[in-house]
Formats: sequence, structure tokens, C-alpha cells
Amino acid sequence: MSGHMENSIAWNLAALLRSPLIAPLHPLLEQLAGEHFPALADCNVLLAQWPVMTQSGQPLRFVPQEYGKLAFERQYEPRCYLSGEVMTREHNWHDLFNALVWLTFPKAKAEINARHYAALTGEQEKDSQRGAVRDMNTLLDESGVIVACAEADLAELLRGFRWKELFWQKRERVKAGMGVFLFGHGLYEKAMQPYVGLTGQGLVLPVVQEFFAWPQARQLSHLDDVLSAYLHDQRHCRDTRELTPLPLLGMPGWTTDNECEAYYDNERYFRPGRRANSHRHGKMA
Repeated sequence: MSGHMENSIAWNLAALLRSPLIAPLHPLLEQLAGEHFPALADCNVLLAQWPVMTQSGQPLRFVPQEYGKLAFERQYEPRCYLSGEVMTREHNWHDLFNALVWLTFPKAKAEINARHYAALTGEQEKDSQRGAVRDMNTLLDESGVIVACAEADLAELLRGFRWKELFWQKRERVKAGMGVFLFGHGLYEKAMQPYVGLTGQGLVLPVVQEFFAWPQARQLSHLDDVLSAYLHDQRHCRDTRELTPLPLLGMPGWTTDNECEAYYDNERYFRPGRRANSHRHGKMA
């Protein structure tokens, strides 16, 4: 894991709770109310309320980071899979968000960990294939975005990089039938200071229209179930091209700047992308 914000941004719970980008973590952040940056023990208190299991059946625990050359079973992914211990640095935004994503999407995170462990230990695939699988799962884990979509044509606009048509011309339909949920813990770290250029790696998950009327807790639980099932299928998440770059500040309501049409004319942010190759992107039936 890597992180660059250990001391650069002060703990400000009110600011976090105002951010629409960080909305999936708001219920847990409210449990961490206080003036000081949450300690490792605070994350484990949350775990006591919402127990999490790894794919190997081990209860999850957040433990201090170890440094130096470590035996295989003490390295990050194997240790998590074999013992349930997630190495976590104190006063570190990157690792705090990792812990909160574990608590918010526990089944999906366990699947990613299991896929990493299988890639590190398996002999059923060539090294190059194992590397591609790990790259895909690392990208999803660090920068992934779940795109819950009730209308297939909106998903096609996203995959086709047709940003202005999606976010402006179809704006009301996006508000009613497309939801974006940050998943990658590295992306949450960046989302504390949003900037033009902030981009997630989107994975489209079809949902029923009624999804958007559900309480947030039910939405998050459903997405965790669907994403974990998707990850469990070894045919999925084998290549980074399955993910579609998504300029996050194009989402209606995520910045006041995008309330005018001209905002979407910035092709340095809303790039035409690989439209001609969009058929290669992974799709869910």
C-alpha cells in the first residue's frame, strides 16, 4: 500500500460529511465522531459492531504495519487472507479509507484479497496472466468506482466516452437512473481535495430502477453482494480494460461548476477516449 497524506490534511469530520464523493462512507465516519484522527483501535471498535470475514474464514482485524523484509505469509495480501490481519498505518488517510471500505464493502474486499492470494500462489496460469489479474484487481481496489445503472443506454454512453451527451443532455435521467459509488480507497484519499482531472475507474453494475429509492444501507449492501459475485466469477476482472475511466466531477451535483453546459467542453478532462474500442470493455449481462 502507499499513501501520501499522513500529515498533509487535518482531521475534519464536518468536511468529510459534506462531500458527495465520500457519501458511501458517511455512516461509518459518523461513528468516528471526534476531534482527532481515528486511531487503529477505533477501526477495530467498528469491526466489533460489523464483523468481517476473509474468504479463508478468518475474522478481520486491523493491526500495526510491519516493515522490513517479511516472510511470504507475513506480507500484506497473504497475511490478510491467511490470518485476517490487515496491516494499517496509524494517522494515515490511505489506510483509514482502506479500513472503511472493508467495512462498507466487506464481501467485495474479501474477494479481491482472495484473488490476489490465488494469483500469488496459483500455478494454473502463466505468470503474465497472473500479473494482469493482479493489475486489474489492484486498479479496482485503489481507484475503482461502482456505477449502479438502471438504463443500458446510459451505460453505453459512459463506455463510449460520450460525456456531454451523458452528463448534460441526459442529465435528468442520470440523476434518476445512475449512481456512482467510490470503491477504491486511494480514490477516496484524492476525493478529499477534488480537482478537475479527478478520475475513477468505473465498473458498471446493472440495478433495477427501484434501487434508487432504497435507503443507503440497502443500496450499499446490494452493491457489495453484486460486486462480490462478479469478482468471484474467474472470467471477470482479468484485464484493466474492463474498467471505464470516469471523470467524477462530471456527475450532476458533485461540483457546482458542472451546472453549465460549457463545463463539459473541456476535453482535457472529458476526453474522447477509446470510443472506437469501447466494445472491448467488460460488460455485465
